[in-house]
Amino acid sequence: MSHPDIKHGQEHATARIGGLARLPAVLRSLGADAGSLLSEVGMEPGLFDDPDNVIGFAARSRLIGHCVARNGCQHLGLLIGQQAQIQDLGLVGLLAKYSSDAGTALRSLVRYFHLHARGSGLSLAVDGFAATWGYAIHLPHTAATDQLGAGAAAMMLNIMRSLCGPNWAPAEVLLAHRRPEDDKPYRQVFRSPVRFDAECNGLTFSEHWLSHRLSLADPDLGLLLHKQIEALEARHAGEFPEQVRSVLRSALLTHHAKADEVAALFSMHSRTLSRRLEACGTSYQAFLDEGRFEIAARCSRTPSSKSARSPLRWTMPTRAPSHAPSGAGAAPHPASGGRPGSTAQRDDDGSTATPSSTITRPARHGGSPP
Repeated sequence: MSHPDIKHGQEHATARIGGLARLPAVLRSLGADAGSLLSEVGMEPGLFDDPDNVIGFAARSRLIGHCVARNGCQHLGLLIGQQAQIQDLGLVGLLAKYSSDAGTALRSLVRYFHLHARGSGLSLAVDGFAATWGYAIHLPHTAATDQLGAGAAAMMLNIMRSLCGPNWAPAEVLLAHRRPEDDKPYRQVFRSPVRFDAECNGLTFSEHWLSHRLSLADPDLGLLLHKQIEALEARHAGEFPEQVRSVLRSALLTHHAKADEVAALFSMHSRTLSRRLEACGTSYQAFLDEGRFEIAARCSRTPSSKSARSPLRWTMPTRAPSHAPSGAGAAPHPASGGRPGSTAQRDDDGSTATPSSTITRPARHGGSPP
């Protein structure tokens, strides 16, 4: 049976046209009649003239899937993402562009990404000397997830190069879909090691890059942009729980889902986060349990070739949902204090769980700092 909150999310998940505005041009470069392809799914070319135009998240994914099927280009999403730039994220992108450093820029993108798209989310996690900037799709039954994920990773690469210089390269590119028969286009676009069948889409790099000072940093402009974004947030105050749910789901995939870590992305204390959620009739623990159940359900449907490599282990609950377990496996998280071979491992929110089935976790890599 479908979860009612998930159905509600599917109905209201939308995305700005943003980087998808390049779709008609990319189709034409492949020799396709963009107008005809769009009309086949009931869309007008004018929709792509303004990056602030809005499209349903599900309709967006079906559109890309339709274009792949009709045109035959199996890496269409990659080509679209390759053309996308930080300004395609609107006010959120501009706030990042004029931030003081790369870490502040990425945290702003994670925090306010819902203003650009709902139905997916960004995450930023640091594990030792490695940072992982990830993108995950939350809505079930989304079409063309491989295209969306590859496009997001390509756009993220462009964003990092706009922040850290045109020659910036990640230590590794993460793609959540299977390796295609022809992976040459991916190697040409990323020019870095690419890991398919990863837990999420994104980039790993040395955490030193988070301290990289941005040449375009403008505190006054940044403050003005932040005020404009906060004004937008105030008009959608009732959507705060959904914003937390989106950020938390991405945080779970990178194993940084403690209440204080998620609260920090909203520039508040974990107690403040809890009070705001309680005022909306829910709780952080409820979202945590919901996210774990969803991930565990996906793992149960994941081919063993993908799950067998993972050091992260999940178990379906044997007790009440409020204590749904999820923990590390034989290779414990460095911050957990766990010991290899122990049967109970410390979870991301400090609870204890017994390991069971597995999903992949990004490897610890890092490029050279600036």
